[in-house]
Amino acid sequence: MNDKTNQAIKGDRIAKVLARSGLSSRREAETIIQAGRVTVNGKTINSPALNVLPSDRITVDGKELAQPDPPRLWRYYKPRGLVTTERDPQGRATIFSKLPDNLPRVLSVGRLDINTEGLLLLTNDGGLKRYLELPETGWLRRYRVRAYGRPDQRKLLELKKGITLEGVHYRGVDVDVERQQGGNVWLTISLREGKNREVKKLLSYVGLEVNRLIRLSFGPFQLGNLETGAVEEIPRRVLRQQLGSTWSDIAEGRVPQVKPKTRSKQTADRPEKKPARALNKPVSKSPSKSDTTFKAKSHKEKSQSDNPPKNLPEKNVTPWKMSETKTTSKKKTLKLKNK
Repeated sequence: MNDKTNQAIKGDRIAKVLARSGLSSRREAETIIQAGRVTVNGKTINSPALNVLPSDRITVDGKELAQPDPPRLWRYYKPRGLVTTERDPQGRATIFSKLPDNLPRVLSVGRLDINTEGLLLLTNDGGLKRYLELPETGWLRRYRVRAYGRPDQRKLLELKKGITLEGVHYRGVDVDVERQQGGNVWLTISLREGKNREVKKLLSYVGLEVNRLIRLSFGPFQLGNLETGAVEEIPRRVLRQQLGSTWSDIAEGRVPQVKPKTRSKQTADRPEKKPARALNKPVSKSPSKSDTTFKAKSHKEKSQSDNPPKNLPEKNVTPWKMSETKTTSKKKTLKLKNK
């Protein structure tokens, strides 16, 4: 294998480098390259099938390519009536046409429907965008909803377990009904996937017609007191803290691979425990005190599962430091109770 082959394997695609510099999107960068506007080390290229190294000199239209900014993230309060796309075929207003002029070129993390408002994350880095959009990251998305109608309580419980609608399976979601106000009901719904129109489809299943939808949070990032249409950058220190060990990968242009949580090999191979049965042992007719206590506890646990409380602790909390503090406090509380 010669040096040229090694260089082609080690570097990053030229279109990716152009996109990271903030010049354009990756697809637009490919068009710029094919038009012969890019040179690498003084040689004009017309194909995006080329890897380059940080030491290579790249120019576009005769101007040297700027060094890429480190990954950045912004909170944006998306107003209703804006489309989350760069260009709309129907000519509707987009979020990018309403952003402040002092922002660099940014990408949206996921999308919000035209009639949905609230928190939308923006980033200047394609790798960070793809990582945050992965369902495997397990970040909770929370919405406040106003809907017309009265919810079917039985179907609300079905949503917690997960359902399949029109051939599409939706994972379990948490729904907290706040109050009924005339013909409308206010509620909060928390989910981890964010499929297309998921909230509206799930609530339609329980007999509700959504007429206002506000995203309150995306993982650890909250809408807070952000005003409609306002943009606020998340401090890099906070971003590093929330991304943990994946920050260095993203900062160097690598997209971390998030593996779904599975049982370990040792646990998976281990057969499920069955209740031990005493052999050749006379069965006592009168139950002992410990047996009575155990049965009372079992009956109590069963009644609690049939009527789950509204404020259940969040399951599968994210591994970021903001959530670790809560998890530690819960463990300490359990130990004290056992004592």
